[in-house]
Amino acid sequence: MPSSHIKTALVQLREKFEEELRENNIDVGKIKTLGTCRRLVILGHFSPQQKDREQVVVGPPKHVAYSKDGSFTPAAKGFAKSQGASFSQLELIETKKGEYLGLKKIEAGKPTIDILQKSLSQIISSLTFPKMMRWGKSTFKFSRPIRNILCLFDGKILSFTSGGVTSTNFTTGHKIYFPQKIIVKSFSEYESLLKKKKVIVSQDERREKILNQIERKLAPLEAQLLPDKQLLEQLSYDVEQPYVFLGKFPEEYLKLPLEVLSTAMKEGQNLFSVVKGKKQLAYFVGVADAFKDAKGLIRKGNERVLIARLEDARFFWEQDRKIKLKKRAKGLDRIIFQEELGTYEDKVLRLKKIVTYLARKLDVENEKRQLIQAAELCKVDLLTEMVREFSSLQGRAGGLYAREEGYPSSICKAVYEHYQPVSLDDESPPTLAGAILSISDKLDSTVGTIGIGIQATGSKDPFGLRRNAQGICKIILGKKLSLSFSRLLDKVLGVYGEKLKIPVEEVKNYCFGFFSDRLQYIFERQGYRYDLIKAALGAGIDNIYYSGLRIKALDSLKESPKFGPLILISKRVNNILRNQPLYRINPELVREKEERELYTTLLIIKENVLSLISKGDFSQAQRILFRIRSSIDNFFDHVLVMDENPRIRRNRLALLQEISKLFLRMADYSQVVFEGGK
Repeated sequence: MPSSHIKTALVQLREKFEEELRENNIDVGKIKTLGTCRRLVILGHFSPQQKDREQVVVGPPKHVAYSKDGSFTPAAKGFAKSQGASFSQLELIETKKGEYLGLKKIEAGKPTIDILQKSLSQIISSLTFPKMMRWGKSTFKFSRPIRNILCLFDGKILSFTSGGVTSTNFTTGHKIYFPQKIIVKSFSEYESLLKKKKVIVSQDERREKILNQIERKLAPLEAQLLPDKQLLEQLSYDVEQPYVFLGKFPEEYLKLPLEVLSTAMKEGQNLFSVVKGKKQLAYFVGVADAFKDAKGLIRKGNERVLIARLEDARFFWEQDRKIKLKKRAKGLDRIIFQEELGTYEDKVLRLKKIVTYLARKLDVENEKRQLIQAAELCKVDLLTEMVREFSSLQGRAGGLYAREEGYPSSICKAVYEHYQPVSLDDESPPTLAGAILSISDKLDSTVGTIGIGIQATGSKDPFGLRRNAQGICKIILGKKLSLSFSRLLDKVLGVYGEKLKIPVEEVKNYCFGFFSDRLQYIFERQGYRYDLIKAALGAGIDNIYYSGLRIKALDSLKESPKFGPLILISKRVNNILRNQPLYRINPELVREKEERELYTTLLIIKENVLSLISKGDFSQAQRILFRIRSSIDNFFDHVLVMDENPRIRRNRLALLQEISKLFLRMADYSQVVFEGGK
C-alpha cells in the first residue's frame, strides 16, 4: 500500500474501533495502530464485556396500579407476572406524563468478543482510501487485495470474514526473505517473531532505524541529509526492514542547482540529497526494503538510473536557458489555466492588478514595480522542459532561471516562493514579496474556481481549494498581515469581471464561510479549545490576522477568575435581546442612577476597547472589558429593563444592544462553554 493509504487507514481504524466500543458501552484502555506497506495493525486493551446496563420498564399509571386501600390492582399484578418480578421489585417511576408503576432491571453486558465478532467485518469494509480497487469477482473494495487477516482476542482466534478472507492466527514474515507462515498467540509474540523474520512492525522504530543508519553512513563525510520530512515519513511506511545505502554520482553534475539535483533524486527513486552546509555533495542516500546488500547491487542500480536522470536534468537546464523568460512568456496564451477562466496569460494580467492592490494596502508601494515583474514571470516556467519533467519544481525553476538572467533578488525570490506553502506543514514564503505573490495567486485561483460553480465537497477537492485557502490563512497569520479580507475579495472579483457565472455576493459569502472553516481547522491543529475558536471566529474574519490574535487572547485569559462571570453576563444580555428589533439610545432617557453609571462606563470602556482592537491588542482590550461587568450587575439588580413605559423600555434595550455590539467586537461570547453557566 502507498504510505498515504496506510496513514489514512490507521487513523480510521483507531476512530472506528473507539466509536464501536464506546457505543457498546465497553471500557477502552490503550489503542495503538501500526502499519507497514503490507500490514495494518491495531492493538487494544478492552474490558472483557460490556458494562451492565440498567433498564427501566414502565407499567400502568399509579392510579391504575393501586387501589384506594393502597394494594396492587390486577393490572399491577399482571405487569409483575409479565416481567417475572416479585412485588417487592416494583416501584413508582417519575415520567413526563406523571408517576407510573415500573421495574428497574439490570441487563448483564455481553462479552466483548461477541460484539467484535459482529462488527469487525463492517469496520474493515468501511475503510476508505484515495484510490480503491476490486479483485476477482468480488464487489469488495480496498486499497489492495487482502491476503490474510490475523485476529486474536485473549490469545484465541476471533473468527470473522471480510472481503472473502476468514481470520486466522498466523502471519508471514518478510515477503522476499521469510514468506512462510508464523503462528502467534499474542501481540508481543507477533512483534518479536516478525522482527526475527525481518519485519519491523512499528513505523516509529523503522524511522528511528533509518535515521541511525543515515547518521553512521554520513559521519565519515561530516555531512547531513537535505531535510525532507515528507520523504522520510514515506520511506518509513514503504519498507518493512529498512536498509540504508550510500551512493555516488559524477561531480560534473554539481554544476546543477541544489533544487534540481534533489528533485531529480527524489522523484522516481526516493533518494535523499547529501549536503555539507548548504552545498550539495556528489553523494545520495537511499532506503531499500532489505537487510543487506552484500554485492552492492541495490546501490549500483540506483547510481546507474540516477546518472541517466541527472543527464536529462542537465540537458533541460542548458536548453531552457537558451530562451529568455520574457520571450518565453509570450507562450502563456497557449496554456489553459481553466477552460472558463482563460489562459495563464489572463491569469498573469489578473495577478499584476492584485499584487498592485496588496502593495498599496500593505504599504510597500516601493516594491510595486518588482512585484508586477514577478507576477509577469511567475508562470513562465510552466513552458520549460525542466518543469515538464519535474513538475514539483514549478515556481522554484522560474526563480532559478530568473536569477541566472540577472533579475533583482526580490523578483527571483518572489517567483521562487510563490507556490508556498503547499500544505500546512510546508513553510510559508520567507520574503514579503513572495508572500504577496502567493496570496494573489492562491486567491485568484480560489475565487475563480468558486465563481464558476466548482466547490470542495466531502473528500473531493480536485482544484485544491482547501489547500489554497489554508495557505492564504497561514501566510497572513505568520506574516502578521493586517488587511480587509472583504475588500481584497472585492478586488479579485472585480478583476474577474463578467467571467464568473455565480453572482458576486454569493461568491463572496461562500468565501467567507469557506475561509472561516479553514481557520477553524488551523486553530484546532494548533490545540485551541473548540468553543474558544467558535467565539473568536464568531466576531468575523474580515481581518484574518486579527482572528489569530483574538483566539490567542481568549486562550490566555480563559483561566482568569473574571472570564467566567463576563461570559455569563454577556449570555444574559443576549437572552434579553433575543428577537428584539434594533433601537437607538436617547441619552436624555437614561435616568436611573445605575442606568447612568452603566451608560457612562460603556462610553469610556468602548473608546478604550475600540482603540486597542484597532491596534490588534485583544488581550488588553479583554482586560478592560472585564471592568464593565460590575456596572451591568448593578443595572440588572436595580433597574427593570422591560419597563411599562415603551420609550424607557426601548432605550434600555438599546443600551444593552450597544453593550452586546461591543462584546461582539471582541468575540462571540455566546459560543464559550463555561462550567456553571449555560
